[in-house]
Amino acid sequence: MTLRFNHRQATEVAQLLRAAAQAEILPRWRRLAAGAVRTKSGPLDLVTDADEAAERVIAAGLEARFPGCVVVGEEATAADATVLQRLQGAELAFVVDPVDGTANFTAGLPLYGCMAAAVVHGEVVAGWIHDPLGDDTTIALRGEGAWIEDTEGTRRAMRVAASVPVGQMVAAVSWGFMPEPLKSQVASRLPRLGAAIGMRCAAHEYRLAADGHVHALIYNRLLPWDHAAGWLLHREAGGYAARFDGSAYSPLVTTGGMICAPDREAWQAVHEALIRP
Repeated sequence: MTLRFNHRQATEVAQLLRAAAQAEILPRWRRLAAGAVRTKSGPLDLVTDADEAAERVIAAGLEARFPGCVVVGEEATAADATVLQRLQGAELAFVVDPVDGTANFTAGLPLYGCMAAAVVHGEVVAGWIHDPLGDDTTIALRGEGAWIEDTEGTRRAMRVAASVPVGQMVAAVSWGFMPEPLKSQVASRLPRLGAAIGMRCAAHEYRLAADGHVHALIYNRLLPWDHAAGWLLHREAGGYAARFDGSAYSPLVTTGGMICAPDREAWQAVHEALIRP
């Protein structure tokens, strides 16, 4: 891993995400024309004109700023599954989720985000989560911390919550895509937590966790555009994450689930409470 992003480059990518949101996402929010919402793999997997248009703008901007980079977008991959394979072995790749929380977006709910992560030889080195409505971006650079940056360049450092017993934890739990019997097991054990939430938007869940407003995140599907940016944000804010089997997260692996928690001990406690048979 040789390529590192400096703060100027981090801000430039944040500005690119903001520009795409301003041009292609916000004008369509609560104004989607007939036929602008379509299904992909099933009725719960939606795509809109905003997703596709924003991804084109972001991809073009990244390719112009980082000549020779590989861009792996969620919508490009939906159209051609082989796009995801380009992440393997790429010297520099960007994974992009133009509208994370598309179901919320189509319903007119203000919980959606624009996500991107830089991956160098399979390692996540930078991550961005832009909130179009709040008009700010959370940024993480590997080894340099995580912060929220507004349009004027003002930055505020982010930090995960202090660890508490499982019975006091607030956790975002995405159990709907879990296979049986794990799905039923996790659903039946949710009362072991202090509270369980589900926002249908990993972008905002990762922002909450990295800023200390929830204690844990539990996911089953690990598609890189959903998690690479948030994983690094959480890690650089002081958190600990691992897949259900205890192995390290990798953007090259899309299965095996993941728990994000304040520290290793908290991860083990959540795993014991919800995942362990």
